[in-house]
Amino acid sequence: MRSTVLTLALALLIGCASAVPTDSRIDRTDPQMTDLDSIARQYVRLVLAMGLHDADYVDAFYGPPEWREEAKREQLSLTRIADLAKSLVADLNSRPLPGEEMLALRQQYLTRQLQALVSRTEMLQGKRLSFDEQALALYDARPPVKSEAEFQAILDQLDSILPGEGDLTARLTAFRKDFVIPETKLDLVFRAAVAECRERTLRHIDLPEGESFRIEYVTDKSWSGYNWYQGDYKSLIQVNTDLPIQIDRAIDLACHEGYPGHHVYNVLLEKNLVNDRGWVENSVYALFSPQSLIAEGSANYGIDVAFPGDERIAYERDTLFPLAGLDPNRAREYYEVQELVGKLNYAGNEVARRYMNGEITAEQSAAWLVRYGLYTPELAARRVRFMDQYGAYVINYNLGKDLVRQHIEALGGDDDLEKRWDLFEELLSSPRLPSGLAK
Repeated sequence: MRSTVLTLALALLIGCASAVPTDSRIDRTDPQMTDLDSIARQYVRLVLAMGLHDADYVDAFYGPPEWREEAKREQLSLTRIADLAKSLVADLNSRPLPGEEMLALRQQYLTRQLQALVSRTEMLQGKRLSFDEQALALYDARPPVKSEAEFQAILDQLDSILPGEGDLTARLTAFRKDFVIPETKLDLVFRAAVAECRERTLRHIDLPEGESFRIEYVTDKSWSGYNWYQGDYKSLIQVNTDLPIQIDRAIDLACHEGYPGHHVYNVLLEKNLVNDRGWVENSVYALFSPQSLIAEGSANYGIDVAFPGDERIAYERDTLFPLAGLDPNRAREYYEVQELVGKLNYAGNEVARRYMNGEITAEQSAAWLVRYGLYTPELAARRVRFMDQYGAYVINYNLGKDLVRQHIEALGGDDDLEKRWDLFEELLSSPRLPSGLAK
């Protein structure tokens, strides 16, 4: 039975249940929705209402178009959005968890997503959260603390293998120039990478007929690549060409944004949860929410799933290096350096922590990234822009990948490649939370 606060929230937000727009993909049989279905619909409406205050908040929505129009007409204030979300959270917390795992995951997901929504409204109204507070409030995760000494140990290893002497960032930049994809060959190389990633994914995951995405090349963005999911199993993938793109980024972006990353993740959610189960909360993607850690973490881990062991080096050496006009004999040399550089990726988290906590300025943040992350000054400046726009979102890439890997390996997907794919698909098809990984 619904609580009084939930009933009031329903009446205030949508008038009455009979006034809720319907969609044939969502409302299949019973016109009387379950309580969770009612909360799910309100969650979607609150996310859409939030998107009117925060342009980045709604990353994707493919539910009934009239819901978006209704949000525009209602123009709920941030305070009202928060109050309604808190009422829904209180109702959810008053319920025992269902016995079926997927239903329990659904209830927990709705609760935590709504809590993150409340936190985001408070931030937009001026509440300041530290880096760690924001990571927990929005992304349901506690990022580890890394010391400068840890990064320095990696830098010392790079110093011993990078050609030249002196400044490491300058030496790495010079080294990487030999592995830049010529602009005239970027589309050719990227489409070859996408085709390979898709073929490898389809060996293990059945995707709905008609799924696809289109590619655009853009500039003046704080990110290197972005997947804009359109619904109906379609995506738009944008690649930022502001800065030179090294050869490894072809597979990184093709996997992360496409197969088996964001595109596959969204396709599976739409197919398995929205269309098959009617769980409308999955028709909207709130960017500043726990879902993003799962999305980004699985997209990054998906690169290793698609190309286990040395398979990536072999494919790039034999196919992508020649397509880009690069020397394939240097592929292993390049990846020896890249493996070490990859171990510096938590430097981005540490500088975000200091920057967001007010310990260092934007200029000092960029300098720190150059010093400990080996960013070029241009890339460091773009990274600071990213932090200005997205805050603690940076944890979702590295911590997210580590949590997804630990979850899959804990369940037996370490050495068994087939099981790894099965567990990966299961994760992408369920509303699991970061705090629930490996549980």
